[in-house]
Amino acid sequence: MTYILDQALRWHISSLNVKSSPLPSEWKDRFEDFERHMGYRFILRRLEYPAKVTVGTEMPIHMWWLNAGVAPIYKEYRLAVELESDNDKIVLQVPADVTKWLPGDAVVDQSLRISPDLPAGTYRFLVALLDPRTSKPAIALAIRGRQTGGWYDMGSVELKP
Repeated sequence: MTYILDQALRWHISSLNVKSSPLPSEWKDRFEDFERHMGYRFILRRLEYPAKVTVGTEMPIHMWWLNAGVAPIYKEYRLAVELESDNDKIVLQVPADVTKWLPGDAVVDQSLRISPDLPAGTYRFLVALLDPRTSKPAIALAIRGRQTGGWYDMGSVELKP
């Protein structure tokens, strides 16, 4: 079995249908390890953005992602940042083609325009991969900070007038 599972990972397995046959108990640990490695597994290794940004200007962001899985993601999910305060929130699309995030590193360096209409204040800085149809968070990331709605809280940013 080990050889077969290793070959499946080598050939970039994304999903597996084991039908309704139970796995032998002696395979349980090895198969669970296999399941953790198949498909994609996105880890945000590093995130940099300024602590303060003036509304109406560009906010540079630097993201270092790791796809720790063995395959890319095939659906065109949208990388997004949400800035959320007690009274306001805005979702900013980050130009990145996540289908190109093969196993290994992917770097995203972009600038996001902060609307001049957004009120000054302290905002939570959240990250998610959104379903292109619903614009809702759809992918579980392999990082801490997941909120109830599926966004990941990465810190705060102060928007200045």
